[in-house]
Amino acid sequence: MGGKSKSQGLASLGGLVYSTESGRLCPACEHPIADCQCSKADVILGSGRVTLGHETKGRKGKGVTLIKELGMTSQGLDLCAQQLKKHCGTGGSVKGNVIEIQGDQRLKIQAFLAGQGITAKLTGGKL
Repeated sequence: MGGKSKSQGLASLGGLVYSTESGRLCPACEHPIADCQCSKADVILGSGRVTLGHETKGRKGKGVTLIKELGMTSQGLDLCAQQLKKHCGTGGSVKGNVIEIQGDQRLKIQAFLAGQGITAKLTGGKL
């Protein structure tokens, strides 16, 4: 044969190429193509037309402020969420490309974003 064992030959291919669980894999990060991590790091989420809304639906009456359409990467959203939580003194999270901050903090967040050079439109209900 060629002096190589079968396991050495597969190792030279660079790792797993296809999995029956998840289908094709990205050669760079070895995640499924649909969940590729290497391309998501640089993708800008949102259009840049920032809206601040207040919502209680599906949260047992507890209100949250939603910040949508920030034109940032996922890492930028995480950093912005940390700064907003600290500024407002409340908790929150990032879900997809939406930042959720506990309570009705629309005016505080609008002032904070204006200081960052981001204009935001208020949407939904009374203040």
